[in-house]
Amino acid sequence: MVGFLETPRTAPEPGSAPRTAGGDGAPNAADRAGEPRPYRPSLRVRFLRDVLRGFLLIVLLHLFVVQVSIVRGESMQPCLQDGDRLLVDRVSYSLTPVDRFDVVVLRNPRDPSVDYVKRVIGLPGDVVELRDGRLCVNGAAVPESFGPIHDHADLPPVTVPPGFCFVLGDNRPVSCDSREFGFVALTLLRGKVRARFWPPSRVAVF
Repeated sequence: MVGFLETPRTAPEPGSAPRTAGGDGAPNAADRAGEPRPYRPSLRVRFLRDVLRGFLLIVLLHLFVVQVSIVRGESMQPCLQDGDRLLVDRVSYSLTPVDRFDVVVLRNPRDPSVDYVKRVIGLPGDVVELRDGRLCVNGAAVPESFGPIHDHADLPPVTVPPGFCFVLGDNRPVSCDSREFGFVALTLLRGKVRARFWPPSRVAVF
């Protein structure tokens, strides 16, 4: 005759919670039904949160990566027109040197609160001169494929010192540039113009 031993049941201790129907301590369906649902933001809250994140991202990009500039005046015609909107790369000159003929946004050396857009003509160590309005660098005539508007003025040879550059506007007869305010410290360059995005009919990459 085979006997079976029954495991003795232990009476619950006074004050202890009764076991659930699952028998293993996990809440059963009845318990779960009474639990509060996890908080989920409303559609409006999520929308406002996404808008705020997008705004902060734009601010950070504007401060450290990309700047939007508006051309004022005619000093860069025919390349740039009054009212053109430009995208300015504020990072590249921290990684690579300035190149001749880069179009740049710079602080006016006489009034750093004012920004100009000009073209880099002379780099540190270059000897720059104008002969009857034609550009010469280090004694040799330099082709200007971007089609500037020439005047017939002369500029005696000037040597660009280390840490500076020489800039000109493309519309030479009306441009205020290094012929007036002198060499521009490289630290005054805000960035390199990468593209024109407005007006749509004149979108271009530089």
